Amino acid sequence: MAVSTIVIVLAAVFFLGMGSFALARPAALIRPFGITLPIPESRAEVRAVYGGFGLAIAGMLALALTGHPAREGILITVAAALGGMAFGRLVSVVIDRPKAFYPNWFYFLVEVAGGAALWWAAAG
Repeated sequence: MAVSTIVIVLAAVFFLGMGSFALARPAALIRPFGITLPIPESRAEVRAVYGGFGLAIAGMLALALTGHPAREGILITVAAALGGMAFGRLVSVVIDRPKAFYPNWFYFLVEVAGGAALWWAAAG
């Protein structure tokens, strides 16, 4: 199996896991960030943004694995989304100054590594 295929599979599994967990247990997913979800609307937001989005991205990465003509575009788009998330965390570092490594810096590194790996896979 090619390294680029492994990268795509790992990213798809990550998004599938995140999306599934967010749909099943939205409060547990967001708890490490100190956020509570006291009303149905707040849980619906996490289910939509983390759950639905995560499953959609996993599906698109699965499509990219089939050799679909949009493969490169899918990989670049997901890489850009992860880069945007990492950028948002850097903005938070400047404005909010989080003290702990987890969760901000941990997920920053996951997003940068995942985005870079998918960008590399798109080129290969």
